[in-house]
Amino acid sequence: MYCLPSSVTVGIVRNAPFLPVLNTHMIQEYNDRKDEVSSMNGTDRVNIKPGLQVSIILKKDQRSRKLTEGMVKDILTKSPTHPHGIKVRLESGQVGRVKEIII
Repeated sequence: MYCLPSSVTVGIVRNAPFLPVLNTHMIQEYNDRKDEVSSMNGTDRVNIKPGLQVSIILKKDQRSRKLTEGMVKDILTKSPTHPHGIKVRLESGQVGRVKEIII
């Protein structure tokens, strides 16, 4: 049996621990921010266009996670999404997966 200090209050609702209630405004704000961040992370093909400035990870830099910046020349991934990023060829000829879209 655990003993809590008298200064700690624990709420019990029908034998379940009491959890703070999040209001709908907080939940909506979280969902809006989550969508904003996830929509620009390079995993969705619709966000990548030729001429866009991006940061990619080259195959040789996957372990170090070193990013390379450049302008998209070609989109190589055919599927609408890819969990590791859409594969692109930069104007410089380098090929890698998009990690960030630079605005």
